[in-house]
Amino acid sequence: MNTFIVTLCSILISAAAQFSLKAGMSADAVKTAMQQPFSTKTLLTVLTDKFVVGGFLLYGIGAVVWLWVLSKWDVSKAYPLVGIGFVVTAAVGAVLGEHLSWSRGVGVGMICLGVWFISNS
Repeated sequence: MNTFIVTLCSILISAAAQFSLKAGMSADAVKTAMQQPFSTKTLLTVLTDKFVVGGFLLYGIGAVVWLWVLSKWDVSKAYPLVGIGFVVTAAVGAVLGEHLSWSRGVGVGMICLGVWFISNS
């Protein structure tokens, strides 16, 4: 399988994990628990939320896929491609209604430029 495609899959899985964790932490039960002093009950509420569990599971899958990528490529080539995750999360966040300021957009553009330089090296 093409290593670049597998790399993209790992990055997309990790981005999906971020949005799953965000959904879990935005759930009403978790928000309520987080307003209380830290306790075992708060921790259990967070760790048993289906989106939080799903996010951790996705991160685990993404890490296993990433291990395969590292077995094929030098880390100096693979790791900068993680920057694509910033682009994906910013774009999806904007689609979901998060504010994407001009300066964030420029930053994402600079990341894209850096990924392009590295991928062409």
